[in-house]
Amino acid sequence: MAIPLVLGTWLAGCASLHQYTVNRLGDALATSGSGFAADDDPELIRAAAPFSLKLMESLLQETPEHAGLLTATAAGFTEYAYAFVQEDADELEAHDLAASLELQRRARDLYVRARDYGMRALETRHPKFRERLRRTSGSAVAELGQADAPAIYWTAAAWAASISLDKDSPAALADLPLVDAMLHRLERLDADYDHGALDSLLMSYEAGRPGARDRQRAVRHHFERAVRLSDGQKAGPYVMLAETVCVQAQDRREFVAELQQALTIDTAQQPQWQLENRVMQRRARWLLTQADQLFLD
Repeated sequence: MAIPLVLGTWLAGCASLHQYTVNRLGDALATSGSGFAADDDPELIRAAAPFSLKLMESLLQETPEHAGLLTATAAGFTEYAYAFVQEDADELEAHDLAASLELQRRARDLYVRARDYGMRALETRHPKFRERLRRTSGSAVAELGQADAPAIYWTAAAWAASISLDKDSPAALADLPLVDAMLHRLERLDADYDHGALDSLLMSYEAGRPGARDRQRAVRHHFERAVRLSDGQKAGPYVMLAETVCVQAQDRREFVAELQQALTIDTAQQPQWQLENRVMQRRARWLLTQADQLFLD
């Protein structure tokens, strides 16, 4: 009986070692985004990101309740969809509508995938949260705490983005109150989240909701907070103000001024935002070429 006992102990040890290795790799991948964020070559990240994302998905097959990895995967798919799929779709729209619509569909699907990973991250601490969120028309967000903030942010960001690309779907639009509830919960938990990242998200979200022209004051409020919390070192708030409020108000002068301000930011000054700033500066340059189409006068 000694040999089977020893063999069983050895096999159990191998299984434990495998799980330990998987968890350590998951921890490493969950923090790998900082390396991408500091890169100064968006095209390199465009090429590398799909492999990284598929690796994260493969690892989640082994460790499906790794909250950090689930959140990082939600963030990765959201960022990839925005920077390298939706942006391409926007730039193509005037020249190849069919290709643009196909990229928009792909971006929407990637956002939905990101949303689902974010929701799974929340459910590691709050089992069956998605079900309760729907059943309570959003009031279940009250159970979410400070530790959930990153997962709330990426789930809501991806969800809102997917809805923005699916506005003809009544089912998608019916989910807006749930996104509202999550964003308002995050505001209560951490209004200054990630140096104004939440305010930048709320700028886009408020501007895109029905009755947007009545929400310009709210958008400007979040713009001012986003700029203050980032010390004016993020290009995103300037770009978002230009393409939302300035276009809606048909204020071409401010539109140009905000985009030029975004382009003056030295991306190397804040390495942790370097990739984000380069992506947003690319959008700023493209928007400047679209001014004649966006403004009547």
